[in-house]
Amino acid sequence: MLPEIPKEYFEYIKAHGAFEGFTTDDSEPGFIELWAPEAIAPNNRDIEIESLAPGFIAFAGNGGGEVLAFDASGAIHMLPLIGIELDCAIKVADDFASLVGRFVR
Repeated sequence: MLPEIPKEYFEYIKAHGAFEGFTTDDSEPGFIELWAPEAIAPNNRDIEIESLAPGFIAFAGNGGGEVLAFDASGAIHMLPLIGIELDCAIKVADDFASLVGRFVR
């Protein structure tokens, strides 16, 4: 079963639209493209995240073959699309608010 997308994600999309751009520092993810809420479920089915990386739900891409995904605690991890496995997850933020704080506006 996929974890839930935190409500802060939907609130951000409603208030600002889907962000596409860079983060302010040199750490990952660098570039980010948030997915529209209606694209989250089909995109997760397409990449088979539930079977390949259980416990994660993807919500964005980085334009470089990796997705950003929430875990059950709301922390954000980067996962490669090719060779997606749990041990490949790289934590990039403790929660959505800390990621949003790094968006270049």
